[in-house]
Order: sequence, then C-alpha cells, then structure tokens
Amino acid sequence: MLPVVGADLSKRPVPDELWELAAPLLPSFAARPQGGGTAPCDERAVFTAMVYALTSGCAWRHLPPTFGTSPATAHRRFTVWTESGLWRRLHRAVLDELGARGEVDWTSAIVDAASVHAKRGDR
Repeated sequence: MLPVVGADLSKRPVPDELWELAAPLLPSFAARPQGGGTAPCDERAVFTAMVYALTSGCAWRHLPPTFGTSPATAHRRFTVWTESGLWRRLHRAVLDELGARGEVDWTSAIVDAASVHAKRGDR
C-alpha cells in the first residue's frame, strides 16, 4: 500500500542541526511584572509547528494537535518572531553553516530584480 502524501508531515521533527541554529536566535521570553503576556512554552514544538505550516501550506487553524501547541500560540509566536527578524537571521545562519562545510557553491548566484529597489534617475 502506498503512503498518503503528507500524512506524516506533522510527525516530521525539525532536525537537531536546524534547531541548534534557530534556538539561540529566538527572542527571549520576558514575563511582565503584573502578570499575563506571552506564556512560556516549548519553543521547539512551536518552531516545528511553524515549519510544518510554512512548508505544507496548512492553515494555522488546522495545525494538528500532535505538535503540542495551539494554532493561536503558533501564529502569535510566528508574528513576534517575524517582526524580530528571526527568519532573515536564521537564513543567514543556515547559509553560513553550509558555507563553512563547503556545501554551498558561492561561485554563482541568482538575483531577483523584482526585490531590488531602483533609484530614481538610474537608467
């Protein structure tokens, strides 16, 4: 019997190597003196849920409960981590790690002109 495509994605863990790069980049939790605010939770579970949602196209509200975090928490942390610049820093950390291992060929690159701002008067 053939496996159902995507059936076990929620069980796919974030590899330890990726987590080791991501964990130190996460914004730290600071409890408010008056209480409330963002509650501490298993950051790796939240990160894994985010990776699943982002790579599978799953809507936040449909995250499987097997991640051990609520869809609301995953989405809220995603917003906070995005605003903190986590994804840009993680992308750079992954490239640096792969480059240090010699697993990135830096001799060629593709530039997406749609994301480069043109200055007025430059033609």
